[in-house]
Amino acid sequence: MKMNKIQLMLYGDAIGNAGGYTISYPGITVTKVTKPENNNYAFLDISIAPNTKPGIVKIVPRDFRATSYVQFEIKPRRKNAGKDYAQGVTSKDFIYLIMPDRFSNGDESNDRFADMNDTNMDRANGFLRHGGDLKGIENHLDYFSELGVTALWLTPVVENDMHLTDEGGAQRSTYHGYAFTDHYNVDRRFGGNTAYKNLIDAAHKKGIKIMQDAVYNHVGNDHFFIKDMPMKNWVHQWPKYTNTSYKEQPLTDPYASEADKKITVDGWFTPFMPDLDQSNPFVANFLIQHAIWTVEEFGIDGWRVDTYFYSDKDFLNKINRALVNEFPGITVVGENSMQSVVTSAYFTQNKVAFPFKHNLMGTLDFPICYAMLDGVNQDFGWNSGVSRLYQTLAQDGLYADPMRNCIFLDNHDFDRMYSVLGEDLNKYKMTITWLLTLRGIPHLYYGTEILMKNFKNPSDAEVRRDFPGGWTSDKVDKFNATARTAQENEAFDYVKTLAGFRKNAPAIQSGRLMQYVPKDGVYVYFRYDNNQTVMVVANSAKTAKQISFADYTERTAGFTKYKDVFTKTVNSIQDFTLGAGQTSVVELIK
Repeated sequence: MKMNKIQLMLYGDAIGNAGGYTISYPGITVTKVTKPENNNYAFLDISIAPNTKPGIVKIVPRDFRATSYVQFEIKPRRKNAGKDYAQGVTSKDFIYLIMPDRFSNGDESNDRFADMNDTNMDRANGFLRHGGDLKGIENHLDYFSELGVTALWLTPVVENDMHLTDEGGAQRSTYHGYAFTDHYNVDRRFGGNTAYKNLIDAAHKKGIKIMQDAVYNHVGNDHFFIKDMPMKNWVHQWPKYTNTSYKEQPLTDPYASEADKKITVDGWFTPFMPDLDQSNPFVANFLIQHAIWTVEEFGIDGWRVDTYFYSDKDFLNKINRALVNEFPGITVVGENSMQSVVTSAYFTQNKVAFPFKHNLMGTLDFPICYAMLDGVNQDFGWNSGVSRLYQTLAQDGLYADPMRNCIFLDNHDFDRMYSVLGEDLNKYKMTITWLLTLRGIPHLYYGTEILMKNFKNPSDAEVRRDFPGGWTSDKVDKFNATARTAQENEAFDYVKTLAGFRKNAPAIQSGRLMQYVPKDGVYVYFRYDNNQTVMVVANSAKTAKQISFADYTERTAGFTKYKDVFTKTVNSIQDFTLGAGQTSVVELIK
C-alpha cells in the first residue's frame, strides 16, 4: 500500500514496561517506540518494505514475560481498486439508507450473546435491539435491484458492546451503532466480519455499492481504550462534564468567541459517547489507519462520515487526503446538519474565500432537504413554497461541485417524510420527483418507498420501526407487492419507475441543471446534456395550470415531441394542463 509506515497500538497488562520490542520478519522495521503515561500501552512505528510478503509478524516484548508475544498479520492486497471496490458513490447512483437492526432478521442465531454487555432483544420495545442483521439485508438484494437502488448506506455496523444507557429515564440500547467499542470488529449481533464481507461481495455481484457509516468524533464509553485510556488527552477533558452546543455557527461566524468554538468541537455529543481528541497524533493515526484498513479489508465503496463538523478540522482534511491517496476512486460525504447554504458549503470543497478550506468532497445537503419539504408544504410566495427550493438551488455557486452533495427527504434522525407531508400522495410524488431528478446523489430512507410513516414523538424509535416482512413472525411482508396496499404499491412503483428511468438518463446522472423562476406555484427545471433533455414540471398550486413549452424556449427550441416518463406516451409539443399538486417528467424528442 502507499501507506507503508504505520503505527501499531499494543495493549496488554503492563506491556509498556517491556525493555523493547523485537520483530524478526523480512521487510518489517521498527523505527520508533512510544510509551505513553499508561503502561498498559505501547505504540510502535513500523516501516513495511514494498517487497514484504504476506504472513504473520511476531512482535516479542523484551525483558517482559518469557512466553509473551503479539501477532500482527500482513495480508495480500485486493485487486482492482476503483473497479471492484472503492468505486466511489456518485450522482449516477441511487442510495438506500438502512438501519440494520430494524430492517430484516436473516439469522436468528445471532440475536443475542450471553457474553456481551447488552443481552436484551425485544421488538415490542423501540429502545431495545430487534434482531435485524446483515444476512437479512443480503436476503433482499433483489428487492433493492427491483427498486432501482445502486448503493446501500448502512448505519454503523462496527461493534457496539455497550451497556444499556439511561436517556430521559428510559433504558436504551445502542442498536443505532454510533457508540463503537472495538473498531476492528463488526458487531456479532449483525453477523460479524464474515457476514459483512458476504453482504458486500453479494451486493457487488449485483452491481450494488456499499457506503460505510464512519464516526470519528466519538466512541462508546465501553470502548476498551476509554475504560483504560492510553493517555489523558485521548479524549477532550473538561473540569466538569461539558456537552457540545450542537451549533455549527461558531465555526463560521467571524464574530464568534473562542469559548463557543471550543464547546462546539470539544464538547461531548452525549455523556456516554466520549469525544475523541483528534489533535492528538496517536488518536489521528488510529482513526486514519482504521479507515484505510476498512476499505481494504471489506471492500466498501464510500464513506458517510457522521457528526462531521464536530471533529478537528485539520484532522478531517488529513484523513480525507489519506483515503483518496490510497483509493483515488473513493468518495467521502459528511453529515453537516446545516440550515444555510453558506455554512453547508464551508464544510466541503467550495468557491468562497473562507479562512480555512475544507477538502471534503460532498455533504449531506440539509438545506435542499428542508427546501424540498417546504416546497410542497408551504403556500407559494416570494420566499415560500417552491420559491424556497428555487432560491436554495440558486446558491449552488458556493460549492466546488454540488453534484457531489447527497440529497434526501428524511433519515433515521428525521420525522418520516410521508407524515411530514400530511400523508398526501401527490406531495409524496412531487418530492420523490425532485429527489430523483435534481442535481446530486439521491438517498432514500428504508420504507419510504412503501409509505412508512411517523413523527419523532415521543422518541426517535417511532421513525425507526421495523420494515414489515423482515421477520419470519411478521403478519405481512411488504417486500412483496401482493402484501402491499394499492396506495403502497402506487408509491413503490413511482419510485421504481423514476429510478429505473434515472439509471439510463445521463442528463439526470451528470448533466446540467437549468431552473426557471417559479410562477403562480409552478416550478420548472431541465436536466440536459448534448444528447438528452429532461423537463420537470411541478404544480404546487391549488388549481390546475396551463403549461406552455414556448415559455422555456432556451431548452425546448428544436424539439417536436415529448415522451412521458411514467405513461410512456409520446405527444407533439403543445400546451398542456397540469392539475393541482401534480408533477410531470418528460423527455424531449427532436
